[in-house]
Amino acid sequence: MSVPLLLPKSAPAEQVTLPSLSSRPLVSVVVPSFNQGRFIGDTLRSILEQDYRPLRIHVIDGGSTDETVDVLKSFGDLDELDWLSERDRGVVEAVNKGFARTEGEIIAIQSSDDMYLPGAISTMVDALRQRPRHGLVYADMETVDANGGFLFRSNIRPFSVRDFLSKQTWVPQPTAFFRRTLLDVCGGWDDRYFSADTELWMRMVFRTQVEKIDKVIAQRRLHDEQRNHQAATIADAYRRMVQDSPDLQRAGADLRRAAKAGTHIHSIRYNASGSAWKASMHLWSALLAAPSLWPNYRDSPLLIPGWMPLRSKLSSVKQALLQARIHEPTLQ
Repeated sequence: MSVPLLLPKSAPAEQVTLPSLSSRPLVSVVVPSFNQGRFIGDTLRSILEQDYRPLRIHVIDGGSTDETVDVLKSFGDLDELDWLSERDRGVVEAVNKGFARTEGEIIAIQSSDDMYLPGAISTMVDALRQRPRHGLVYADMETVDANGGFLFRSNIRPFSVRDFLSKQTWVPQPTAFFRRTLLDVCGGWDDRYFSADTELWMRMVFRTQVEKIDKVIAQRRLHDEQRNHQAATIADAYRRMVQDSPDLQRAGADLRRAAKAGTHIHSIRYNASGSAWKASMHLWSALLAAPSLWPNYRDSPLLIPGWMPLRSKLSSVKQALLQARIHEPTLQ
């Protein structure tokens, strides 16, 4: 089944009418991959060992030169595992290829180095079945190191469009499940933006109801080979994403202010220069754009210029706590 790459710019942001789910909907999981041979086996086992069926996994590998293909072959001829390995232009093309191969009523995207926890898929299928007007649901997750050691749990706030736009909450890709009907309307990932998953969620949130489920269902792995080291590129791509969005251009003033504030909050997280003064200016700009954010940041040291020289000397724990309040995980 083909998937439109992009929603036409002229299309109005109307709520999508979702058909009733079948009694046991097929779930399709797209796994983009490139040179993640040391991790992808864990990813696939975490899906295959789920207690939910029917299930189908679509691995789209970009022609890996490591052990990835050998790992894929080691799973044998499983009907539930569909994979191909060929050169592509990167993760966006891989995900869109995967979208085009899916047949499920419910779709998820799982990075080839992340994992579902037991019961994840049944939890999210139940969530969508109990919420017939919701096209997108997501949940909490844990972050682990390269060896699977626990680092921290993400404390994600409940969903609202305003909080999503102002970066007070986010939709983590490893925990997101959405209706195929919504994908058919909204289209696939857009390679103009680094965080193409976030850009797709931005299109979806204007067209369906969304809810965060209060349960930890996945593990996100942090390691040295991920894509999120390009801070300047990430920050600029997010700014362009907000600027280009036809939905935001038509949105009310409150949501436009929230989105403007969100670009500044995003720039704090991805501060390429490392300048504490620049981070401070971004936070003040965010609060000027959306003063209602003040309660969330009034205790931040970034608000007090005299504290700026001290910021670089904060302990790693304090820095992690500060960033946890204002950042969203990016595409891997």
